[in-house]
Amino acid sequence: MSLLRKIRNTGRVAEDAPPRPQGERPAVAGEFGGSVQVRCVDAGSCNGCEIEIAAAFNPVYDAERYGARLVASPRHADVALVTGPVTRNMAEPLRRTVAAMGEPRLVVAVGDCAINCGEFAGGYGVEGAVADVVPVDLMVPGCPPRPDEIIVALRTVTGR
Repeated sequence: MSLLRKIRNTGRVAEDAPPRPQGERPAVAGEFGGSVQVRCVDAGSCNGCEIEIAAAFNPVYDAERYGARLVASPRHADVALVTGPVTRNMAEPLRRTVAAMGEPRLVVAVGDCAINCGEFAGGYGVEGAVADVVPVDLMVPGCPPRPDEIIVALRTVTGR
């Protein structure tokens, strides 16, 4: 019985909801109906952004309560979360991944490296930022961005 009492006394263990997103939604976002399937693509990052994306979808931040769900295939995805500078070896796979997504689709560049190559700018193996390889609809700055900032971007897309 003490376990049930502890559960009852502890209550809900989750972060407060981030504020509703302000500003413009991408034009295509209205077509998703408040729910999106998300595919994460690591184009050459240090994995800092991936850790924060995983935290955004864990039970504490719970991005799924805002209508965003992770999927394993780009064919099922509406949104691509792309992290890292695009390396030469990942440029073509990234193009193919985005091309495999159905229409309408959105590409979100997550982290400073995805936006402007960050620490890796000018590296011999770097093709460029994500926007140099595929069209980008939203950007989430930070090195790495906090989970609540990632959720704000996803809420901008879902409208929830």
